[in-house]
Amino acid sequence: MTLPIRNVAIIAHVDHGKTTLVDALLKQSGIFREGEDVPDCVMDSNDLERERGITILAKNTAVKYKETLINIVDTPGHADFGGEVERVLGMVDGCILIVDANEGPMPQTRFVLKKALEKGLRPIVVVNKIDRPQADPHGAIDKVLDLFLELGADDDQCDFPYLFASGLSGYAKDELEDESKDMQPLFEAILRHVPPPVGDVNKPIQLQVTTLDYSEYLGRIVIGRIHNGTIRMGQQAALVKENGEVVKAKISKLLGFEGLKRIEIPEASAGHIVAVAGFADANIGETITDPNEPQALPLIKVDEPTLQMTFWVNDSPFAGQEGKLVTSRQVRDRLIRELETNVALRVEETDSPDKFLVSGRGELHLGILIETMRREGYEFQVSQPQVIYREVNGQPCEPFELLVLDIPEDAVGSCIERLGQRKGEMQDMQVGGNGRTQLEFVIPARGLIGFRGEFMRMTRGEGIMNHSFLDYRPISGDIEARNKGVLISFEEGVATFYAMKNAEDRGSFFITPGTKVYKGMIVGEHNRPQDLELNVCKTKQLTNHRAAGGDELVQLQAPVDMSLERALEYIGPDELVEVTPQSIRLRKMAKKLAKR
Repeated sequence: MTLPIRNVAIIAHVDHGKTTLVDALLKQSGIFREGEDVPDCVMDSNDLERERGITILAKNTAVKYKETLINIVDTPGHADFGGEVERVLGMVDGCILIVDANEGPMPQTRFVLKKALEKGLRPIVVVNKIDRPQADPHGAIDKVLDLFLELGADDDQCDFPYLFASGLSGYAKDELEDESKDMQPLFEAILRHVPPPVGDVNKPIQLQVTTLDYSEYLGRIVIGRIHNGTIRMGQQAALVKENGEVVKAKISKLLGFEGLKRIEIPEASAGHIVAVAGFADANIGETITDPNEPQALPLIKVDEPTLQMTFWVNDSPFAGQEGKLVTSRQVRDRLIRELETNVALRVEETDSPDKFLVSGRGELHLGILIETMRREGYEFQVSQPQVIYREVNGQPCEPFELLVLDIPEDAVGSCIERLGQRKGEMQDMQVGGNGRTQLEFVIPARGLIGFRGEFMRMTRGEGIMNHSFLDYRPISGDIEARNKGVLISFEEGVATFYAMKNAEDRGSFFITPGTKVYKGMIVGEHNRPQDLELNVCKTKQLTNHRAAGGDELVQLQAPVDMSLERALEYIGPDELVEVTPQSIRLRKMAKKLAKR
């Protein structure tokens, strides 16, 4: 006899505690043995996820509660990884929407909730972090209801069940006054409010591929939900490709989920989420079905990208010194391979064999791809991100974003002024009692390119900035670009303390003494709007005269740390970011230098 099943996704804005809540569910379900060393955010298995404290890839796990198998899918909170959210919502019958008791619904809450409501899901709302100071759990519930109404939820969806929880402390409760020390109320809510999966076990097999994985022993592994029929190890099946072609193959391995492990199972029926090996050419959205009666499910529809950048083969004077994979063929093959698993990405060939146009959901989406490639040993360069324009009802339109800022009160004026210059329109302003203010803007996506660095300076690092795609609207006119020029090295060599100290009054540096530089490399930001070429390799002329005060300790200002995301936001239209496994450099395009 098979266990009853519940398939549920956990959705939320970034940092509202999805992965921590899943940790608590896993620990209390008894899947870890006593004394086992379990890391925090156990579902964030990718190195980049652990470093950044965010979920990038949707992941499956399963727990048993009261003889019911609960399949849980942890999803990313960033709208840039919305493709992950959109494809996994087709696997589940319900979802848990997590909202921070202090912040309430945020831009990405709107995004993930909209996708869930479009799928007809009825979310269970969990107000998380109720043990934090300044938490307002009931206020958060009121804001969530307003958001449901705003997104056009039906009466049944608006009558959502809700709970209060602290994922970090590991408890959930139906009412704030209740006593609770575990997650049992949330488990009970899942059994009560998430419907069992629908599907006919007597129909031919239909399994839709929603996630791809790879094993050195089994090759490509496809993960998906069985919509109809029963699937058995070793049986013959067929894959219906995107173009309608039918490819026959044998199911070489059938795996189910138990906690964080995959276990071999002999068969699984409609409603189960399983991993299947044997289909080397399977792609996301395609259907595994009966070879005698091949019936494809509708392909997964994912929102189109809104931002694009050009990936170039590295042609700087330092090309090939730090990376192993540097040719156009190697870069192209890697980008094409990424398309197999990254459903929201697009890659186009250009007139030049050394350039590829890559489109994604946002700077973070493309930045994670770049960071992953450089860690794999690739060396290349990328251009400034550009928004993708579209024609809507015969009118040229551009993507707009919903932007929410949480800032100190003394930075309100400068933020409003700067966003006004970038064509942002303020929608709402809420003054908190803790010396902070929340501002809400609708702004063109290109108005946000390069804004994060300015924002951090204006708020002295104390501001919090969140944004997500809203819709396409008519183009809003010219937006003022970066208002400062750059400092450019005009010769190749090693930067010296002497040269940098003499040029310190010209601007701020991105490099330190001892850094290797080349002609055209951007070494800092100029104080003035125009670019300035200077020699940062100049050495002091030695004489046999001792300088007065020569023994005094002289120090340089700390350099501006140019991380990958900051570099992508910072560069102008005639500049590139050179990415290697060891370095991130900014440079002018070669043709621009030639004109000088």
